[in-house]
Amino acid sequence: MTQNAPDTEVSKPKLAVWKFTSCDGCQLSLLDCEDELLAVADAVHISHFVEATRHTEPGPYDLSIVEGSISTEEERNKIQQIRAESKVLIAIGACATAGGIQSLKNFAQVDDYIQTVYAHPEYIDTLKTATPISDHVEVDLELRGCPISKSQLLELLNAFLNKRHGNLPRSSVCMECKLAGNACVLVSQGVACLGPVTQGGCQALCPSFNRGCFGCFGPKENCHPEALDAALGHLAEPEKLRMYRSYNAMAAKFKRQGDSHES
Repeated sequence: MTQNAPDTEVSKPKLAVWKFTSCDGCQLSLLDCEDELLAVADAVHISHFVEATRHTEPGPYDLSIVEGSISTEEERNKIQQIRAESKVLIAIGACATAGGIQSLKNFAQVDDYIQTVYAHPEYIDTLKTATPISDHVEVDLELRGCPISKSQLLELLNAFLNKRHGNLPRSSVCMECKLAGNACVLVSQGVACLGPVTQGGCQALCPSFNRGCFGCFGPKENCHPEALDAALGHLAEPEKLRMYRSYNAMAAKFKRQGDSHES
């Protein structure tokens, strides 16, 4: 008596990709993998990924990748459900790891903005704050960036599939600048630059075009923003505040340094 061959598609790890308050750019990084995309699709069973397919399946999931911050009551409830159904949960991008650009509303009177911007503010359902995924559920791993690096995303997927720790950069953007042979825009031009305190991962994209780093990948491990401020003594306090109030404004070290420049 012959046995049926195992369903290889079902035996693959179940992958789900979720979007909360965000621009979709980070999850689209997976679709931008081009040459590697077919290999990824062959290695996992995609159970939920609305940017890629209308086909969805219920949990549980072996791996959930989550983009976006929590900005509504519906999202706050949804992330609890996703966490309960996921063996591993990875938060990707500045929105999911630090609240993102929309977390700037945390420093303002949200109701005033809603009344000014929207013709029918009664239709707007939003929390007073935009917060990272880790404020609501346990996150197994975070992948920073605005947007994330697709090579880092592939590294994490490879690590997950092979049951090993991912190898992600821990050095600063300054290190990437040196490797690229760039002249330091902070030293040579006095340009406001967060490179010394920002985690690498972008290959020093902005400094390579004579722009200061905007801190897209968030604060580097063991960084000292107060020391950077000393080198930026020529900047007015509002300019220093604006440096830290961007993509990762709610990341602890950037928030604390930004708060110190509020008048």
